[in-house]
Amino acid sequence: MRIFYSVMWALALPLVLLRLWLRGRKEPGYRQHWGERLGFYGADREKAPLSIWVHAVSVGETRAAEPLVDALLAQYPNSRIVLTHMTPTGRATGKALFAKHGARLVQSYLPYDTAGMVRRFIRHFQPRICILMETEVWPNLIGQCVRAQVPVVLANARLSERSLRKASRFGSLLVDAARGISLVAAQTGADAARVRALGVANVAVTGSIKFDVVVPQAALDTGAALRAHIGARPVLLCASTREGEEVLILDAFRQARAALPADVLLLLVPRHPQRFDEVAKLVAERGLHVQRRSGLQLNGGPALPAQVDVLLGDSMGEMFAYYAACDCAFVGGSLLPLGGQNLIEPAALGKPVLIGPHTFNFALVTEDALAAGGALRVADAAELMAQAAHLLGDGAARAAMGARAQAFANQHRGATARTLALLPALTSGVSGK
Repeated sequence: MRIFYSVMWALALPLVLLRLWLRGRKEPGYRQHWGERLGFYGADREKAPLSIWVHAVSVGETRAAEPLVDALLAQYPNSRIVLTHMTPTGRATGKALFAKHGARLVQSYLPYDTAGMVRRFIRHFQPRICILMETEVWPNLIGQCVRAQVPVVLANARLSERSLRKASRFGSLLVDAARGISLVAAQTGADAARVRALGVANVAVTGSIKFDVVVPQAALDTGAALRAHIGARPVLLCASTREGEEVLILDAFRQARAALPADVLLLLVPRHPQRFDEVAKLVAERGLHVQRRSGLQLNGGPALPAQVDVLLGDSMGEMFAYYAACDCAFVGGSLLPLGGQNLIEPAALGKPVLIGPHTFNFALVTEDALAAGGALRVADAAELMAQAAHLLGDGAARAAMGARAQAFANQHRGATARTLALLPALTSGVSGK
C-alpha cells in the first residue's frame, strides 16, 4: 500500500503543482517557496540542528500550537524549532505569532509526502522529535521518521467518527502509519479511543491545548481601537464563516432587522481570505452598506459611518481583535454540515457564543460549552438572528452568558503542561533538557 501510495503521489505531482500555481492567482503565497514543498533547501545542512519539529498545517493549527511552541522553547532553552505549514495563511500566522522568538524558530513548508522529499527534509534539518498538530497523519513522513529514529508525536489530537471511517477505507496504509507514531496526546477520551482503534499503542488524554492560548495584548489593543471606531452600536460577529453560510446569514439579517436593535452592526469574517471579494459582493447585492476592515484607519482615522450595515473582516491574524470588539459571537462552519470551528477563543474572552447544528469536528468541547451555559445552539440562520436579538437587547443576560463562557474556558486549561510532561521519555536527543 505504501508503494502504491508513493507511485500515486509521483503521478499526481504535476497536477498538484498546477493547482498550486492556479491558487496563486488569488493567493500569491502559493507561488512562493516551491523548493521547500519539494524538499530542496540548498546544498548545506543546517549547521545548528533544529532539534524540535512542529507541524501546523494552517491557521487554526498554528494558533493552537502557540502555547506548546512557547513552552517547548522554555523547557529546552538550547534548542530551536522548525515550524512547518501547508498553507501561506498558516505560514503568515506563524510569522506574526512567533517573531518574538527570533532565530530560535524558523519556518518552512512541509514537503509533499513522498519518501525522497521527506528524507531530504530530515537530512537538512536533523530534527530530534516530530510533533504533528491535531489530525496530520502522513504515511511517508511517519515512515521516514521511523527510519531515521525520529520519534513522532501527534499532539492536541482529535479524530472524529467520520474521519475514522475515512481512515478505515485506506486499509493498511494509515494503520501502518499510525503504528509508527510514538505518542498521541488526545483532546478527549473519545478521540483517544478512536486513535487506539487505528492501532496506536501509546495514547494519553491531555485535553485541548487551545484552552491555553493567551490572548496577545496587541490583539486586545486592536480590538479596543476597532470598537472605538464602531462606537456604542451593538455588534454581532459571525466568525470563520464558510461558503454558503454568508448567504444564509445575510438573508436572515435582512429579514430580522425589525427584531434586532436598530443600529446593530454585523461583523462578518469569512474563514478563507480568497473569498473576501466574493463575500463583499454578496453583501452589496442585498442592498446592504459594507465597509471593509482593510479600509479602516484605526489610529486617528474617522469613525465607522452610521450607514454601514456590515463590517467585512478582510484582514489576517485579527480574529482575537474581532472577538474582543463584538458583543456576541456566532462561530461559523456550523450552519452547514462542515463540522464547525473552535469556540474556545470567544469563550476565553467572555463573549456569549452561538453555534449551529453541525459541530462534529469539535463535538465534546461544544457539548461542554453548551452544558456550562456559555454557548447556545441554533437550528438555522433565522434562529441565530432571533437569539442574537435577545442577547443584544438584554445586557444582563449577555453578561451572565459571557461570564459562564469565560469560566468554562478557564477551567479547562492545562493541556500544554500535561503534554509536555509526556515528552521527556522521547526527547533524550534534544539539547537543553
